[in-house]
Amino acid sequence: MVRQHVNPLSSLYQQPLPLPPPGELFSQPHRPLHLDIGCARGRFLLALAQAEPQRNYLGVEIRRALVEAAEADRQALQLSQLHYLFCNANVSLQDWLGQLPAGLLERVTIQFPDPWFKKKHHKRRVLQPALLGALAAALLPGRELFVQSDVLAVIEPMVSLIDASGWFRRPLADARPWRASNPLAVPSERETHVLSRGLPVYRVLYVRTDQAAAALGATDNPD
Repeated sequence: MVRQHVNPLSSLYQQPLPLPPPGELFSQPHRPLHLDIGCARGRFLLALAQAEPQRNYLGVEIRRALVEAAEADRQALQLSQLHYLFCNANVSLQDWLGQLPAGLLERVTIQFPDPWFKKKHHKRRVLQPALLGALAAALLPGRELFVQSDVLAVIEPMVSLIDASGWFRRPLADARPWRASNPLAVPSERETHVLSRGLPVYRVLYVRTDQAAAALGATDNPD
């Protein structure tokens, strides 16, 4: 599987986009919501929405062509509890999270994000402090944040940022530093591919603490 990157700091992706009303996204908009950030082609959510239809699912992705293909699959299956939206998570998602009804967001997943290995490109990585603050503000205590990657150089800074925030904790029963298994009902495409090659996947499940959180302002400027 080849990753196809786009530069999220490009001016093409710096325009905030509006969040459609929940009633336009889901047939039952008051159901609990699972947000998958960087959903790529969307097949993970497509399978999960069918395996666990009791909640709504929103996948967001910066590559528009992938969103359009995922939406076509969703519409073909007539899944009214699932929707995909194009956006730059670090430009639009913070405002979107603030617009959600209190308590609606049940779970957030960030799986195998683009690595951006060069140090000067780390500001392009998806989990920035401001986005983490917005996620913490939108999740009630006890709600979940699940992150995983096959690249230690990507997952370790994510885990360090989340751990240092104080907004999330690991379940006491979870092994450290990494979970042995995926807590979700279905794996992502990338996870299946990595495991089929006998390579490790690094996973951490977090639970929201009761520490107060507020959305933070962006600190990096596009270059």
